Amino acid sequence: MRILLVEDDPQLGDGIRTGLQQVSYAVDWLRDGLGALHSLEVENFDMVILDLGLPRMDGLSVLEKIRASGNDVPILILTARDTVADRVKGLDSGADDYLAKPFDLDELCARIRALSRRHSGRASSLIKYRDIVLDPMAHSLNKNGEEINLSTREFKILQILFENIGRVLSRERIEESLFGWDDSLESNATEVHIHHLRKKLGKDLIVTIRGVGYMIAKES
Repeated sequence: MRILLVEDDPQLGDGIRTGLQQVSYAVDWLRDGLGALHSLEVENFDMVILDLGLPRMDGLSVLEKIRASGNDVPILILTARDTVADRVKGLDSGADDYLAKPFDLDELCARIRALSRRHSGRASSLIKYRDIVLDPMAHSLNKNGEEINLSTREFKILQILFENIGRVLSRERIEESLFGWDDSLESNATEVHIHHLRKKLGKDLIVTIRGVGYMIAKES
C-alpha cells in the first residue's frame, strides 16, 4: 500500500514515515497542502494521512478539493484539533476517519487497516482465494494450510493483486501503488517478482494480459 503523508511537523512526520515503513507501507511525505493536492492530481495513492494545520493550503481545504475532484481515496485526518465540532466538520467534508494527536503508532496502523478493508469492501483483514489465505496484518501467506515464505516485495505485489481481483493492473500501476519516491526499482523488478510468485504459488494464479498488465481472475 502506498500512503501519502501530509504533515508539516518535521519530527512527527519523520516518526510516522519511519514507523509505517517498518511495517512495509510505502510512504511519501509532503509538508504543505498545495504540494499534496498537486501530487494527488498526477499520481495514485491508496490512502492519505492528512494534517489540518498545513502551510500554503490548510488540510480542510485540501480535503474538500480532493472530494470535489471525484477522488475517493481513503483519507485519515491526523490533527491536534480534537473538539467535537472539528471532528464533525472534517468527517462531513469527506474524511473517512479522524485521529487526534498525540496518538499511538499501533492505533494508526489499525485504523489504516480498517480503512483499507472498508474501501475494498472486506469485513475481515484476511484475504482468501481458493486455497490461499493472505494475512496483511501478520504479513503471512498460507496455501493448503502450509506457510509460504515471500519477500517483502513479493508480498506487496500479491496483496495489491488480491485487493483488485478481476481487474487488470498495469506494471506502472502496481509499481506506483507499492513503491514510494525514495524506493529504488530495477526496470524488470516487477516481472521478476511475479515470476517468483508463480513458482511458489502456481503458474496459473497470476494471469498476464499481454500489452496491458497482470490480474488474478475472479473465481467462477
